Amino acid sequence: MSEAYLQEFGVRSGTATADGPEWLEPVRRAAIERFAATGFPTSRDEDWRFTPLAPIAQGTWRQAVGSSHGIARDQLEPFTFGRPEWTTVVFVDGAHSEALSSAGRLGHGVRAGNLFEALRADGGLLEKHLTRHASIEASPFTALSTAFMRDGGFVYVPANTDLIRPVHLVFVTTAGAAGTVTHPRNLVVVEAGARASVIESYVTLGEGARYWTNAVTEVVAGANSWIEHTRIQRESERAYHVGLTHVEQERDSHYRSFSLAMGGALARHNLTARLNGENVETLMYGLYLTRGDQVVDNHTAIHHDQPNCRSWEVYKGVLDGHSRAVFNGKVFVKPEAQQTDAKQTNRNLLLSDTAKVNTKPQLEIFADDVKCTHGATVGRLDEVALFYARSRGVPPDKARLLLTYAFAAEVTSEVVLEPVRDELERLVRERLGAL
Repeated sequence: MSEAYLQEFGVRSGTATADGPEWLEPVRRAAIERFAATGFPTSRDEDWRFTPLAPIAQGTWRQAVGSSHGIARDQLEPFTFGRPEWTTVVFVDGAHSEALSSAGRLGHGVRAGNLFEALRADGGLLEKHLTRHASIEASPFTALSTAFMRDGGFVYVPANTDLIRPVHLVFVTTAGAAGTVTHPRNLVVVEAGARASVIESYVTLGEGARYWTNAVTEVVAGANSWIEHTRIQRESERAYHVGLTHVEQERDSHYRSFSLAMGGALARHNLTARLNGENVETLMYGLYLTRGDQVVDNHTAIHHDQPNCRSWEVYKGVLDGHSRAVFNGKVFVKPEAQQTDAKQTNRNLLLSDTAKVNTKPQLEIFADDVKCTHGATVGRLDEVALFYARSRGVPPDKARLLLTYAFAAEVTSEVVLEPVRDELERLVRERLGAL
């Protein structure tokens, strides 16, 4: 791609020389040069062949100008689980809103806030981790995020510290931001022996806004740490969302992920975990609910690089209308990763004759002392179970709703935080009722 193209993109999406420490400038420049060399993925790229990116690649996007003016705190209550005592860091149209954020009790040495201020306050910690884990070679969208990031969430939990209450990062896009792009960049660092719960929400105020969110989150789990990471995407069904989460785990650490996708005309999320030490445990749960012409695409990768580690992955989808889902899960086991225990499952429930799923679970195993399984199913509601419910006096529509909810609840029940779990179950019931 030419320099003229880069200048054009800079006009449309911001500048790669945004404010930041000196060490970040060459990182930004390398990222935009990487994107210039690759461009947007196409259907010829194996990892993207089922992802319809033309509306993003061919669109004209301007940089969002964040402003929380005119937004009242009570407008965010439907998204904050009814817990005002939690630390909530709010971003509106790509910019941090101090007025809408709230600071709860965190614990000694814990920091939670926005990335831009953290870069100014403590460049050393961020220089060690920010942009160092989510590689610009992994995805052109990560390269764009690295080049054009302006703000995002930052959570730091020092060694042997329990985060007293969860931290909730809320990214709000308003109807006035139609036609814009934002590049939220998040960094979560949990040091050795520490525990933390972090929630990441992407929401829309107002209906029908068409915009593009390009989000990247880097998570660092120190030795013997414990992290629950919940990611909720319920944006406008005309919006486009491309997200990537990269997790680095050290020995004896536990990372527990839950991902809900129910918004966006196109929603793509890549989740990668690298198990860098022995006795690491990684749990990934996901649920996607689609309708109309929505497309939801989940790509996961678990890298077993060391012995005696465990991973468990269950992703489920409920599809209606002409919607489509993509699931591609990969588990890589290196030769030295003996006694690996890995299980991967993808299950899909089709509620209409026109919904479609492309699913591809994969194992690449180069060790011989392992227990690894994978599987995928695509089907309809069990007619025997429906008949049983109806024989007990349950009306047909309620029987279908009950069985569909039970199908989804297998993964929502794995969320540890009770207020989050209750709200997710309410969202699922509400969405399934609409379906």
